[in-house]
Amino acid sequence: MLKSLLQTEKIILIPGTFDALSALIAKQSGFKALYMSGFGVAGSLLAKPDIGLVTASEMVERASQIVDAAEGIPLIADGDNGYGGIHNVSRLVKAYEKAGVQCIQLEDQVIPKRCGHMDNKEVVDLEEATAKIKAAIQSRNSKDFLIAARTDSRATHDLDEALRRGEAFLNAGADILFIEAPQSVDEMQRIKNEFPEANLIANIVEGGKTPELSIEELAKIGFKIVLRPVSALLAISGTLQDCYAALLNSNYDQKNSSKISFEEYNDMIGLATFE
Repeated sequence: MLKSLLQTEKIILIPGTFDALSALIAKQSGFKALYMSGFGVAGSLLAKPDIGLVTASEMVERASQIVDAAEGIPLIADGDNGYGGIHNVSRLVKAYEKAGVQCIQLEDQVIPKRCGHMDNKEVVDLEEATAKIKAAIQSRNSKDFLIAARTDSRATHDLDEALRRGEAFLNAGADILFIEAPQSVDEMQRIKNEFPEANLIANIVEGGKTPELSIEELAKIGFKIVLRPVSALLAISGTLQDCYAALLNSNYDQKNSSKISFEEYNDMIGLATFE
């Protein structure tokens, strides 16, 4: 369980997944926990940017598929801003918990939201944001279902405001604190110094606003969870571009080293178990 991992692991590297296949491959690669990225779901499901277009029901359905494919590997699921008010948050928490998700991430952005490393974000006031965290805590059936509270106010205000909100979220009962997009190592160190006992998330996005530190460097600072939410999505998108361009131009290399065979694919997805 994710709760047990937080108690026993010094740091947990968690990859972003966006569908059942990516979750299965991440599990087979040896990861101990997975993250369902809203950015990834928007891209893989709709081929659209992460600007609040995916619905709550679509996220719940995708989370259920990932949980099923991951077979017991704990999943942190992006819950964006809860898709409405406190009653919407409550419904989402119950639906995620029923689907087998072990942690929901909730943020303090307005509706519609934007990816945490995009510009032009806006946040709700602290009272509303804290009310959503409290609603999530009150709605869960088990304390083993964790609440990760995220603030995007570093971008909209400053780090002082982000720290103020982080303290309010922890006081409200959040299990994990996610201060999105600190812009330097000094800022990351300040977050740790402010919350030395909290389970802190570092969100590392290629080309994003936060320094791309190694897992060792992040462990030294004191972060507990390291998310790599879009690494796989960016990689697979590049692979698809190359594959389709090669097919179109009749120069597709059948022996491409990044491509698995038809037989290997069937083995990977467990064809033998169905036969």
